[in-house]
Amino acid sequence: MPKPRSQQISINETPFYHCISRCVRRAYLCGQDKLTGDSYEHRRGWVEDRLLALAKVFAIDVCAFCVMSNHTHIVLYVDEIKAKSWTAEEVLHHWHQLFNGTLFTQKFMRGEKLSKAITNVVIKSTEEYRQRLMDISWFMRVLNESIARQANKEDKCTGRFWEGRFKSQPLLDESALVARLAYVDLNPVRAKMAETPETSAHTSILLRAESAKKGEQPLALSPFVGNPKKEMPKGLPFTLEDYLELVDLTGRCIRQDKRGYIDNANSAILTRLNISPDNWLILTTKFEHHFKSAVGSPDSISKYCQNQQLKRRQDIKNSQLLLAPS
Repeated sequence: MPKPRSQQISINETPFYHCISRCVRRAYLCGQDKLTGDSYEHRRGWVEDRLLALAKVFAIDVCAFCVMSNHTHIVLYVDEIKAKSWTAEEVLHHWHQLFNGTLFTQKFMRGEKLSKAITNVVIKSTEEYRQRLMDISWFMRVLNESIARQANKEDKCTGRFWEGRFKSQPLLDESALVARLAYVDLNPVRAKMAETPETSAHTSILLRAESAKKGEQPLALSPFVGNPKKEMPKGLPFTLEDYLELVDLTGRCIRQDKRGYIDNANSAILTRLNISPDNWLILTTKFEHHFKSAVGSPDSISKYCQNQQLKRRQDIKNSQLLLAPS
């Protein structure tokens, strides 16, 4: 029986989540239909464009993504502070980019005079919208529904396009976060859809590589802000240079179709997080096989399960094997 979404997403535990959506008609999300010869590759662009557009509307940042032939991987960061800092006008402005709202919220935004009772109704609606704008379920719902409508219109059919529920994994600590980021960014290389990470289309690593060439970071993605320190700015707790180097080294091992080896001396991230090169290669090639639920160190998982009142610590053995400090 599927877990309630409330047991999968808890901002109090972590703002970082990995989400996976799979297509029911697996051959037709992207790729080419071998029977008809029709190509659906353009749909990958639909997903990327819609994903990055929604990140500008929601108080949710995109950390990593890749659009595969029959599924998507997205790592998201819920920016609760941003959502709570928005004024009522800002909340309604964001919400009205997605939905019409109500007659009262539309009148409020036009500056029309409202009674006290109606104003209270608008305030209540605004707070409901504020919560939705930092809700991963709403984010994924808006993303997937729009893609499904486009695909069904193009296919001249109705019915499900995606599986009923997207999968979400809490990323409880830095080790889990960096492993999942790299796993997502290297997915096209592992699937032999690209020779190198920086040439893989419709991925976050492509956007980061292109911006890095100009000494910049892509505005559409959550930035790398450096190693953890006091008064940490919002963003990913690693340096961009270290991360890109790590992904490149890992990609080389994967491309050679053998286990390979990454020397700790060449990877500041692995050294700081105390992840062995052997474990790193397992994490970035078999992450989904080893982790089905929340991901983190054994202590992080135990604390998460206790707070969520979960009796079973799923994947704890794999966490002890791959993410426990040596």
